[in-house]
Amino acid sequence: MKRRNLLLMLSAAALAFALPATAQQSRYQTEYRLSTVVGTAFPWGKGGEIWADLVRERTKGRINIKLYPGVSLVAGDQTREFTAIRQGVIDLAIGSTINWSPQIKQLNIFSLPFLMPDYAAIDALTQGEVGKEVFKIIEKNGVVPLAWGENGYRELTNSKRPIHAPNDMKGLKFRIVGSPIFNDTFTALGANPTQMSWADAQPAFASGAVDGQENPLSIFTAAKLHTVGQKNVTLWGYVADPLIFVANKEVWEGWTPEDRKIVKEAAVEAGRQVIQMARKGLIAPDLSTISEIEKLGVNVVKLSPAEREAFVKATRKVYQKWSNTIGPDLVGKAEKAIAARKKS
Repeated sequence: MKRRNLLLMLSAAALAFALPATAQQSRYQTEYRLSTVVGTAFPWGKGGEIWADLVRERTKGRINIKLYPGVSLVAGDQTREFTAIRQGVIDLAIGSTINWSPQIKQLNIFSLPFLMPDYAAIDALTQGEVGKEVFKIIEKNGVVPLAWGENGYRELTNSKRPIHAPNDMKGLKFRIVGSPIFNDTFTALGANPTQMSWADAQPAFASGAVDGQENPLSIFTAAKLHTVGQKNVTLWGYVADPLIFVANKEVWEGWTPEDRKIVKEAAVEAGRQVIQMARKGLIAPDLSTISEIEKLGVNVVKLSPAEREAFVKATRKVYQKWSNTIGPDLVGKAEKAIAARKKS
């Protein structure tokens, strides 16, 4: 009898421990909304698809993620995305550090002109102490960061002329994202920066209302920007655009610890694949992406070190101004990490 009572007590205890997880899973949403700026034709959007598929497979359908490209959950306004994640309008996102920088000023570190001279410099930041500190800042702002991805170096394109020097940019109208540091940078170079969404930008290129833009070459090729007048590309590597995989805090806390682990590991894996896709054909000896663009009849300018230095000098005051805004300590850590990197 004592043995039977003991077994009943143990069974009851086991059931008590099991109930919270079961109850938790019963509160799972039938669908979780994942926001991205672009669709699956681009590495960024493809990363969202990979993440959703991995999570669905590994949770056996408990967590069903649906991709909403074009930041359609916030009517296409890229700079409202982070706020919408905090508010629960968006459950999950793969977001650009640029688009979220109006809410998190420290994310502007990746937009400091000419801070990161190569891919090893990007990795030194995102995979090192700076990346960890940035994640802590994001978490303090009510959003759960999970993994890094990458949109790539933002190269310069335009419909008017090859650009070798800051003077070549004078008077040209460039589409920029809605981040003040970009306005300052292009103004310092003598250009006419014009903020607009990506959806509005492409018709503006086609009509000639806007002369140029800056974006990773993966965006250039997937969007076929050579067909809307963008016949000149300058490889200047002035800023890169890391991506961050995140979850709404309430959504994250609503999952079991086991499912959180699955979602995070899937984000890390998807992020790794996105980085590979963003860099494909852009690192010697494989420069196939650049060759493919040239075959489209596009003039590709590769700046010499002296030419690049002219752009660095022209934007130095912008760098100094925004270093103070971001925080000198964080910028100092970034500069030290980059100086100590193993160059690629």
